[in-house]
Amino acid sequence: MRALHIAGALGFSAALLACAGPTTLPDTKPLDLARQLNEAFIQVADKVSPCVVVIEVTEKDSNDESGPLAPWRKFFQGPNRQQHHWRHQMQGEGSGIIITEDGYILTNNHVVENADEITVRLRDGRKFTGHVKGADAESDVAVVKIDAKGLPTAALGDSDKTRVGEFVIAIGAPFELSYSVTVGHVSAKGRAFADDSGAYQDQDFIQTDASINPGNSGGPLVNLYGEVIGLNAMIEGMNRGIGFAVPINLAKRVKDHLIAEGKFTRSWLGIQITTLRDDGEYRDFVQGISDGVVVHGIEPESPAAASTLKLGDVIISVDGKPVATARQLQDEISVKPAGRLVTLAVVREKARIAVPVKVEAMPGTETVAKNSRGSQNDSSPESNAFGLTVQALSKDLARQYGIDQNSGIIVTGVEESSPADDSGIQEGDVITEVNHKSVASVRQFRDALKSGDPKLGELINLVSKGARRLVVLHDTN
Repeated sequence: MRALHIAGALGFSAALLACAGPTTLPDTKPLDLARQLNEAFIQVADKVSPCVVVIEVTEKDSNDESGPLAPWRKFFQGPNRQQHHWRHQMQGEGSGIIITEDGYILTNNHVVENADEITVRLRDGRKFTGHVKGADAESDVAVVKIDAKGLPTAALGDSDKTRVGEFVIAIGAPFELSYSVTVGHVSAKGRAFADDSGAYQDQDFIQTDASINPGNSGGPLVNLYGEVIGLNAMIEGMNRGIGFAVPINLAKRVKDHLIAEGKFTRSWLGIQITTLRDDGEYRDFVQGISDGVVVHGIEPESPAAASTLKLGDVIISVDGKPVATARQLQDEISVKPAGRLVTLAVVREKARIAVPVKVEAMPGTETVAKNSRGSQNDSSPESNAFGLTVQALSKDLARQYGIDQNSGIIVTGVEESSPADDSGIQEGDVITEVNHKSVASVRQFRDALKSGDPKLGELINLVSKGARRLVVLHDTN
């Protein structure tokens, strides 16, 4: 309770200083405030440290350049690996958080994923043999179980309520130095990283400048109320003040499944989406709503492909629960049981409709096809301002490009560095609609382009490698 009082007093004083200047608080002693803050850090460390464990791992042989975290490593390494060094706990020691009195411990998947043997060491020096109760590579969350009773447990907070700028404390065993405490701030929320295919990972992260080093992985990121708001996971380089933690709300959702089932099975729709408010190109096409999730692509043979969902639909709720961001939609769908029929509230060309979709378990080896360029087909040299060469779709062209599509026009050429090229359109794609108008001939394609608003851009519906996509083309001339 002392820490709560101090945090409130500090926030109030800072607000007054920011608004009125330091001379308006003649009775305030800065040294007293510093001492109160110092005491708050000490109290939080004393409260939470007994709930933190050191996890000693004897590993199987592993390749550090592979595995579920490889895309993140590559992201942080950058083009020059001599200057960007990726570090996280893959062997030796990691950290964990006691979450139940009978020995369930929350940690990172990458701490224990290759473990042959696990030893868990408590703050009081006791050691226990641990075993992995369940692990989830996508979220980098795992649960370890030890045979113990009456253990101290950490209070798990609400990471959604975490604010950028607030103080946080990281506790763990960096560089095999047990129970080290570092202090920093929440630098950012919602950090997401793309893999090699451009697809975002399953979740986002809390960014902090609290020092997180090898061995901190799996330990808690704690606020001044003594609540765990994140599971320390990874850093960018060494001594750069850029660390990342799994939001505790995600970890809580995953760990319940890991304890009960040993795994976390996600459901999916099979769509490519953006947050409407962040989608500058498409936002101006939608009127009457400000929040929602735009459907930009539909994967073939996916739950969405079997439904009446269309490209350009804006999803605003799932089973009556509003969704304003792509992350919220993913979170809502992922926890639905496979085979469950969900109802999406959708805005489609000003009309609000209900779209039922039966969600399915996400394929474990799902990958996003990478764009590839074939040789340019010069049989139709005609191009346009967007850098596209198109022809009416014929059986011969369908056979030539290996596509199973019987309507639309086919892209037979894409000019390098053109608007079409920048949008990812490639040879063999089949355009089915332009500005909500079906096109089956080159002439219809031209006429449909004329009906668009040049300021907003041209809405293009197409099929690429079996997946439906929505792109917006702008004439740069």
